[in-house]
Amino acid sequence: MTFRGRRADLMLGAYQWYARRAAIHPKSKTGRKFSAFGDGSIMCFPPAALFGERAIRVGRDTMIGPYVSLSAGMAPTQELLSDRIVEIGDRVLIGRNSSIVGHFHIVIEDDVFFGPNVYVTDQNHAFDDLQTPIGKQSMPEEPVRIGAGSWVGTNSVVLPGVTIGKHVAIGAGSVVTTDLPDNSVAVGSPARVIQQF
Repeated sequence: MTFRGRRADLMLGAYQWYARRAAIHPKSKTGRKFSAFGDGSIMCFPPAALFGERAIRVGRDTMIGPYVSLSAGMAPTQELLSDRIVEIGDRVLIGRNSSIVGHFHIVIEDDVFFGPNVYVTDQNHAFDDLQTPIGKQSMPEEPVRIGAGSWVGTNSVVLPGVTIGKHVAIGAGSVVTTDLPDNSVAVGSPARVIQQF
């Protein structure tokens, strides 16, 4: 092996060592800031954004991938409505580069898996005031629930007010704008049910 190859291996090994130690877990300083952070759970290093931990609950044996944004509220200094704005269940897998942005209440039940780049929020921007930039307008928050055992495919978006039933498969690139029933498959933008069991 060349010197350059050995150096690259050494650098990769050092990064992996650091990433394991910098991960958030129940006994880490950051993990203790959460409203709850269950045994066996981990938030991989590095997070893309993380704030409002005191209103985020993470269940047991859950893995939140690297580069995930996880927030309760719009800014770190915002006063929060409760200590249960974002609730993530047991044995959940949140894929890398995903974002869960809660303002009111988002529930991700047990055994839900996300592919990479999934976006879930309970608040959106309004656009009816033509004198105010859209980014400064907001709509009322509406709770979101993703039922146990569901799969949310890569690059999907789950919008405010949606309830996804239990054991639902959402195809990659879908935009979920309305409720989806238990035991179904939904795809598209907006997502439509194409199969029920």
